[in-house]
Amino acid sequence: MTNTLHRYGSAESFSDDYIVFAIPARGRNDKDCVEKERRFLQIAQKHHPVNLGDASHGCIYRPSKDLKPTVHWRRDETTNFDAVQSGVSCPTTVAAVFDNPDNVVAFIKELKAEDLGLSINISGALDKAQECARRAGLERHSVEYSLGFFGQTDRMADRNTLELSTMCGHGMISFNLVRKLVEWVKQGRRTPDQASTTLARFCSCGVFNPTRASRLFETAKKG
Repeated sequence: MTNTLHRYGSAESFSDDYIVFAIPARGRNDKDCVEKERRFLQIAQKHHPVNLGDASHGCIYRPSKDLKPTVHWRRDETTNFDAVQSGVSCPTTVAAVFDNPDNVVAFIKELKAEDLGLSINISGALDKAQECARRAGLERHSVEYSLGFFGQTDRMADRNTLELSTMCGHGMISFNLVRKLVEWVKQGRRTPDQASTTLARFCSCGVFNPTRASRLFETAKKG
């Protein structure tokens, strides 16, 4: 199971959105799994991910403990892939996000050869995830679907806001923050890339896709 199934959008909007997880099972294969998870992230880093995450410690976009008012205009946008890898210190879920299917295929081919002994999950549009697996010489053994949203859906946020906020499956990205950043992008106060990295910091498990977010901000900017 993965909370990334709650991502919202049309099939076409997931053309650059692939998440690969490594997950140990408590009491089954979690003993001595820390080095295996670090190895997963090390391999992922070779294949040009747009985000890496350790659900216990965060992703490549880290918040700062020393903030001043000027940070909103001069924030350091440097990513830190090595910090994610070295920060794994306990059994957790680790993830790598890609915006290119060729990189996904190369990554899972290497994972297959490495045989880490952890559960590997590919999350994305079903046909695209399956195509990546088959190109890597694998056939899926199970599939999980999201059935969408039920209830008083008229009280939900608008489509553009949902597309951006649901990239954090734990609901850590506020609808109002998304709306604010969309307005700032439209006004030229932030670029789409700056807005997407701001949102990425709130998704501590690291499954937020800044490439897709930048594209969605750019679309919103054009109206």
